[in-house]
Amino acid sequence: MSDKVNIARQFMEAIPHSRDLGMVLTEIENGVATIRMPYDERLIGDPETGVVHGGAVSALMDSCCGAAVMSHPSNPGATATIDLRIDYMRSATPGQALSTTATCYHITRNVAFVRATAVDEDTDNPVAMATGTFTIEGQRR
Repeated sequence: MSDKVNIARQFMEAIPHSRDLGMVLTEIENGVATIRMPYDERLIGDPETGVVHGGAVSALMDSCCGAAVMSHPSNPGATATIDLRIDYMRSATPGQALSTTATCYHITRNVAFVRATAVDEDTDNPVAMATGTFTIEGQRR
């Protein structure tokens, strides 16, 4: 595992809200990251249905996109979110973990471009899709 991937993993695992939401980085390499977040009753947004709050889904997707950018071979360092658009396709199924996979598909001198998909156990039917831009800090190789 490269130093960059180790740094990205350590950074992701050190973020307090990621720990509090139970996020676990399950894959990270060459601009692709996957993070899993278990279902937790503390994250319910609608007590009548048990559906996870959209803010938890948003945090999961943002964290995963940032991790993907940090692991990209052309990114020399840290990153921050510039813009993140999330399209919610459906409610997450109560009781099921969520997983997001993000891909950093293009990097310029100052900006990284990312796409992500969040799913529950129905992996063919996304919960949400995201596109975003993130900062590139340092000098790009």
